[in-house]
Amino acid sequence: MAETIIIRVQSPEGVKRITATKRETVATFLKKVAKEFGFRNNGFSVYTNRNRTGEITASQNKSLNLLKIKHGDMLFLYPSSPAGSSSETMDTSVSQGLRPVGAPQVVEDEIDQYLIKQDGKIYRNRDQQLCRHGPLGKCVHCVPLEPFDEDYLNHLEPPVKHMSFHAYIRKLTGGADKGKFVALENISCKIKSGCEGHPPWPEGICTKCQPSAITLNRQKYRHVDNIMFENHTIADRFLDFWRKTGNQHLGYLYGRYTEHKDIPLGIRAEVAAIYEPPQIGTQNSLEILEDPKAEVVDEIAAKLGLRKVGWIFTDLVSEDTRKGTVRYSRNKDTYYLSAEECITAGNFQNQQPNICRLSPDGHFGSKFVTVVATGGPDNQVHFEGYQVSNQCMALVRDECLLPCRDAPELGYAKESSSEQYVPDVFYKDIDKFGNEITQLARPLPVEYLIIDITTTFPKDPVYTFSISQNPFPIENRDVLGETQDFHSLATYLSQNTSSIFLDIISDFHLLLFLVTNEVMPLRDSISLLLEAVRTKNEELAQTWKKSEQWATIEQLCSTVGVQISGLQEYGAMGGSTHAVSAAMWACQHCTFMNQPGTDHCEMCSLPRT
Repeated sequence: MAETIIIRVQSPEGVKRITATKRETVATFLKKVAKEFGFRNNGFSVYTNRNRTGEITASQNKSLNLLKIKHGDMLFLYPSSPAGSSSETMDTSVSQGLRPVGAPQVVEDEIDQYLIKQDGKIYRNRDQQLCRHGPLGKCVHCVPLEPFDEDYLNHLEPPVKHMSFHAYIRKLTGGADKGKFVALENISCKIKSGCEGHPPWPEGICTKCQPSAITLNRQKYRHVDNIMFENHTIADRFLDFWRKTGNQHLGYLYGRYTEHKDIPLGIRAEVAAIYEPPQIGTQNSLEILEDPKAEVVDEIAAKLGLRKVGWIFTDLVSEDTRKGTVRYSRNKDTYYLSAEECITAGNFQNQQPNICRLSPDGHFGSKFVTVVATGGPDNQVHFEGYQVSNQCMALVRDECLLPCRDAPELGYAKESSSEQYVPDVFYKDIDKFGNEITQLARPLPVEYLIIDITTTFPKDPVYTFSISQNPFPIENRDVLGETQDFHSLATYLSQNTSSIFLDIISDFHLLLFLVTNEVMPLRDSISLLLEAVRTKNEELAQTWKKSEQWATIEQLCSTVGVQISGLQEYGAMGGSTHAVSAAMWACQHCTFMNQPGTDHCEMCSLPRT
């Protein structure tokens, strides 16, 4: 009878023991290895050395004894890479090792993929007083610090209370196991389904399906570390609505996520444009209406290299109109965000989850930010940035958090009912004797849910879109008499004296009008122009300018009675302009194209002039 031997095989997933015989062929042995590790026949390679030398190839003629493989020997298994390179195989195994078991394969944001590859350590120069070693040595006073070092963050100016999210990941994955068992699980406030040991709620509940109680803590990290508007014009045009009406206003921030170098492994949200959805605003309230163009706006922004990164709203009350000052109302004595605003922010963050490879759900937290335009300590308009914590997102997602009617700074955790089970929510406080106590979150100070983010403007302005002295009107501002129609487009073109077509057309609100107008939407034929704006390519813009679509737009503009100087310079079919003008006319009220010889619009029955 052949002598039985046990051979150890080490892989990125661990070590397993394979039972074989000395006379067993290599091919038979490799089949046992594939079956034990769950690989296909060609999905791995086995080596005698850890440095990937001495590969064992499948052979029906060679036995294990011939290869001098003895009882108790260690072999090393590595999964095969599709590209075939050893470096890519190592990267793949490392990423799979960091991904928890059962987590879906996800593609993270570009900024996340970039920061994963960065070193992230904080390098320090040699201290002349404390360091006693040579220029090439290192000691505790000059050795590089980890990106999550709290002492370093606290001594920055200003101090940083929250480490970056990627620094937090480095902290979790920096141990001896390299984060093999790390899993960022999303909080759930709902009863787990599928428990068959008792009747469903409210008749029964058990410890297996009951959600855990939540104790609110200050979140140690934040997903976005800085918010930066590209230039002052973006914010000024948004504030113009409040300046002209006195009513509060809201908008969505479109931009991109980039590296924030002031904080180790930090992320910055750069704002390039503000889209203002349909809404009803008063001096002390805002109501967001359903937006039928929301999907189109996101689609156009994506083709421009932008995405929805946050939302902004005003909370401004004029104090002295002669001095131009506003009231300082949001401070430590009142509140920074009201409970209702926290719930709205949590709802937006749930709609824009952060893709994360370490989460079993494939997402964890959100990069969506909140910006408030309000009065500062100097009674001038300040922009304050915030996010709500992942605990707040969970409470909002599972409908467990309510605002208080008479106290905007307080929220209220719902009580369980026959329709919904709500876990207990607690927070820690200090009583009048200085002792730490645990309180039930009914009511709940919303400071436990808020994460503040610095909001800045650059010293050197950046312009993704061109700036004009007479810009194209912003959408959904009919209450100001600013409408987006072909009359306003013709006026914009007539007042814009730039000779570069790309500068004229590079306006976010103008591009949205060209795509969403009801007379001639260009959703299917504007991709080339959007690519020209994204890459700032004048040649592509000139190519699109010669298309029939732009010629038709010019013809529609010429029918509204505005003299456009130099319009033929931008056009492709200028010769037919007068014929079309004499044939049809566009209503100034509804833009309907009417037949010649009529004095009233056939659609809205309003007079021509």
